[in-house]
Formats: sequence, structure tokens, C-alpha cells
Amino acid sequence: MGRASRRADAMTRDKGFEIFLATVPGLEPVLCEEVRGKGFKRPRAVPGGVVITGGWPEVWRANLWVRGAGRVLARIDAFHVVHLAQLDSRARRVPWGSVLRADVPFRVEATCAGSRIYHSGAAAERIEGAIRETLGAPHSAEAGVVVRARIEQDLCTISVDTSGELLHKRGYKEAVNAAPMRETMASLFLRQCGYDGGEPVFDPMCGSGTFVIEAAEIAARLNPGRGRHFAFEQLATFDAEAWERMRAVRSGRVPAVRFHGSDRDAGAVAMSRANAARAGVGAWTEFRQGTISEAVPPEGPPGLVIVNPPYGTRIGERGKLSALYQALGQTLMRRFAGWRVGIIAAEPRLAQATGLPFLPAGAPVPHGGLRVSLFQTGPLA
Repeated sequence: MGRASRRADAMTRDKGFEIFLATVPGLEPVLCEEVRGKGFKRPRAVPGGVVITGGWPEVWRANLWVRGAGRVLARIDAFHVVHLAQLDSRARRVPWGSVLRADVPFRVEATCAGSRIYHSGAAAERIEGAIRETLGAPHSAEAGVVVRARIEQDLCTISVDTSGELLHKRGYKEAVNAAPMRETMASLFLRQCGYDGGEPVFDPMCGSGTFVIEAAEIAARLNPGRGRHFAFEQLATFDAEAWERMRAVRSGRVPAVRFHGSDRDAGAVAMSRANAARAGVGAWTEFRQGTISEAVPPEGPPGLVIVNPPYGTRIGERGKLSALYQALGQTLMRRFAGWRVGIIAAEPRLAQATGLPFLPAGAPVPHGGLRVSLFQTGPLA
């Protein structure tokens, strides 16, 4: 461990810092529930995510464990600024060497809102110059280490993106279908449906298998970040031995139930099987080709049907989709007694075309340029 890393460890032992876990606006309470359940202390939901307090081990665990977060930011400083010269001066007093490495390239991204400093590009240039001149680290537009500055109401918050690639990139999905749902969002919708890993899950429009694979991983207690690298591995605070000990802790179990998907497209079924195998859950998942009208419940106890059908404004025509939603609802009502249902839809009228007895829907959330809602039922009669 280098001198900078030892300084950072000492700083972390003395006091923690804020850690921000980003998510889709509207799903912050769901993520907060997950974070609390994973044992992080005093999480609180804020616009755009969840804030916890901790040290670098908590940063590593958040990246490794938390399914619903899109990225994890370590907030390393905050100060008020009203003009660029003041930002330049104040940025030079940030203890960059306690977090960044002088031999690792970095880049800066800045956003400004409601502040006297309004030019995000100029703000990023000032911070970039401060880091280069005080630490000596090289700047690169393609760097994996990203310093993020948010200037809002004249308060500049400096964070380091500890994730790198967005966390929905678990490392197993080599191919996706049209209009894919990110794994992070899928996990939060599963949680909203009350799924905890103890019941079977069936997706009759499985696409690339996202819901089925996420459900199987949750049931098997597999860490979502187990198969990828993170930006924090390039920071001065990184301790490779401690990280390997953390990664080596095995909490996996063999699920008591199985997880099923079907799709009318043979290519989607093959894609789902390959993705499940790469994720290490192929033994507990089953995918087959079939239309909505051919869907039948798998053997065993009832569980959760969750589906992300075409939305109408992006794929196909609304008239044809209304018939599809109607067929989906008729099939589920006729064959899936005892199963709960969750449907993600952008058009409430399409969801209602299923004829399913939905509970009150939550507020819509952004997804792929649209706003979608989760419509769910209790156990079907």
C-alpha cells in the first residue's frame, strides 16, 4: 500500500464521507429499502438516489452488493463558489492526492444549475487544471477515472465516480433485444412486486432474459458486481488484498425454486439461455419458445409473473398492441390462478386492456426516453 493510500485510510478511520448511490428518479425509496436491507447504516433517499455515510470499504461493498444503483459516487469535498477564479483557487485545496493517483489518467465532468457559475465546460476545465497542477496526474478524454462536479445554488460538490461503467453492466450480457430494460431497474421492479427470492418467476416475453436472470441471481444470493471491474480499483485508496478478501466471501445458495422465460422469437430464447449460462444461473432457469397464448404456468407453487411488453410509442402500432395486451391478460386470468402479476407499461390504456385487477399504480419513471409505470396485481383468483 502506497503513502497516499495510507493517508486515505487514516482519513477514513477518523471520519466517514457521503456516498451517493444513483438510481432512476422515482425509484429512490425502493433503492433505499434495498440499501437498508443490505446492512448499510442510516441510508436516506434523496432526489436521484440514496445517500449513506461510510468509508472506502462501504464504497466497495455498495458497488459489489447493491442491485438497484446505477453508479456509486464518493463525495470528497463541497464548498461555495460564485465565480471561476474562486473555483480554481478552491479546487487547488482539495486533497486530490488522498484519492487520485498521479500515474492514472482522469477526466472531469461538471454540471451547473441555478448558480452564478453557469458554464459547465469552463468549470470542468478549472478543476481539471487544478488536479493536473497540484497532483501531476494526466488528463484524458477516455479516462476510466471520472471526477464529477455538481454546482447547484452556488454549492460545488466534488465526487469521484467509483463505478466506472454503469452498474447495470453486470458482465454477462453479450447480446440484448430491442428496447432492453437495464438490470438495475429490473431488480427494483422485482422488489416493488414484493419479490425476495423465495418464489418462482415467469416472464412470458423474456427478450434477453433480464427479469428471469435477475430473479435467479437474487434467489441464489449472487453479488451483482461479482463478474466485473470498477473504477475504484484505479484510485489511491484501493487496497487489493482487502478487496479480494471482500470478494471471496461466499453467500450463495441453491434456490428452492426455478425461474422461467418464454418468447415467440427463437433468437431471444437462445440469447436468454446464453446470458443465463454466462451469469452462472443456467441450472435454475428455463427458457422456451412460445407465444403469449401458449403460456402455461410451470410446475410447482405459484409465484410472480413479470413482463415488459412493447410500449406502443416505440415498437409496433397501438392497435395491434392492444390485442397483444388483451391476449396476455386473458391467458393470465385463465391459467395463472394464485400468481401475482407485474406489467411495465408506458400507456395506462394498454395496461388496462389486459383486464387484470391492478392495484393502484405508482408514479411513472423515466425509461428509454419514455415514462413507464409498474402495474401489479395481488394473487389472481
